[in-house]
Amino acid sequence: MALKKYKPITAGTRHRIGNAYAEVTVTKSNPEKSLTEYISGTGGRNAQGRRSMRYIGGGHKKLYRIIDFKRNKFDIPATVKTVEYDPNRSAFIALLNYADGEKRYIIAPDGIKVGQTVMSGTKATPEVGNAMKIKDIPLGTIIHNIELRPGQGGAIARSAGTYAQLAAKDVRYATIKLPSGETRMILMECFATIGSTSNPDHNLQQLGKAGRSRWRGIRPRNRAVAMNPVDHPMGGGEGKASGGQPRTRRGIKSRGLKTRAPKNPNNRFIITRRNGRKLS
Repeated sequence: MALKKYKPITAGTRHRIGNAYAEVTVTKSNPEKSLTEYISGTGGRNAQGRRSMRYIGGGHKKLYRIIDFKRNKFDIPATVKTVEYDPNRSAFIALLNYADGEKRYIIAPDGIKVGQTVMSGTKATPEVGNAMKIKDIPLGTIIHNIELRPGQGGAIARSAGTYAQLAAKDVRYATIKLPSGETRMILMECFATIGSTSNPDHNLQQLGKAGRSRWRGIRPRNRAVAMNPVDHPMGGGEGKASGGQPRTRRGIKSRGLKTRAPKNPNNRFIITRRNGRKLS
C-alpha cells in the first residue's frame, strides 16, 4: 500500500495523510449489484428508538457488500476480476469470477492481482488467496480469515493488515498465534485463507479534519471530566480536576477491570493470553 501526503493548501489537507489506493483497480462507486444490500444507519438508536450508543449519527450513505467468509465453493477455480474499496471495512475486497459463472466478494489478501486464479478446497495449493483446511497448510504459513468452528465462516484476522501464523499441529487441534499475541488451539478442520489481509498501512492514515469523521458517521466526543456530576461519574470538581478512577457513564471501572468470565468455556483453547500469561 502507498500513502499519499497532501500539500497544505487548506487547513484540512495540512496534516492529512491518505491512501493512494494503488491496489484498488475499480474507482467507480457502484459495486457488483447482485452482491449488495441496502443498510440504513441507526444513529446509535436501538429497536425501541432510544439512544443506546453515543457519538454516532449522520455519515454518507453506504451499500453493504456481501462477503464470502466461508469460501465454500470447493475445487472450482476463480479469477480475480477487480480489487475494490469497501466502506464497511478497513481491508479491500476482491471480486471473484468462478468458472461456473458465479461471482463472489472475498477479503482481498495483500499482494493479490487482477487476473490471478484462486481456489478453495482440497485441490488448492498454499498460495496467496487460496482457502484450505488448516490441516493441509504447512507450518509457519501466514494466514487470515480463520474459522473458529468448521463451516462457521472466517472470524479471525479480517481487518486491514492483520494475519495469524500457524505454529504447530496436533492430532485434532492446530496452534495458531493471533494478531494480538494470543496463542490458541483451533480445530484442524477449520478453513483459513493463505496470506495477510490487504491495506496494511491503514493505521498510518490521518483524516486531517473533523469533517472526514462526520462523513463516516462519527460525531464529536466530549471528555467525561469536562461534564457535570449529573452527566458522568467523572464530571464536576473545581478547575481541571482529573476525575479520579476512570469509569464508564454507569460507574463501572473502564481500566484494569477484568471483564472476561473466569469460567468461560473457551479458556481451554487458549494457551497464552495476549498479555503473555499462560492459562492452565
